[in-house]
Amino acid sequence: MPDLYHFWGSDLVAGSTGDVRTVDGSTLGTQRVLRRLLTNPGDLIWHPEYGAGLPRLVGELLDLPALTALIRSQIFLEDAVAPTPEPTITVSPIANGVSVYILYADAQTGQQITLSFDVSS
Repeated sequence: MPDLYHFWGSDLVAGSTGDVRTVDGSTLGTQRVLRRLLTNPGDLIWHPEYGAGLPRLVGELLDLPALTALIRSQIFLEDAVAPTPEPTITVSPIANGVSVYILYADAQTGQQITLSFDVSS
């Protein structure tokens, strides 16, 4: 089922007919994984437990194994992420934050999906 095309940190996009653009397939899965990782628990009043809260961890003592485990546990909550092959998750420190690289298999197509982003203050 399509959803609104919306990547974290950007505006909604108009579709070819002037309506709001929709998305489905692997792009929708990527958007959902990113939204889950960057949403702080408690930010969604109807789903207070939703989200990994990576932005709130910026400035905290960096524990790379714990952060990697948090990301792994959260992405598996999305139907778009296949459990096998095991996702590759790399978290690296950058100035005032972390850089995250995730390679996972799309659950519907088996296609390898790359998601890379920085979280900083």
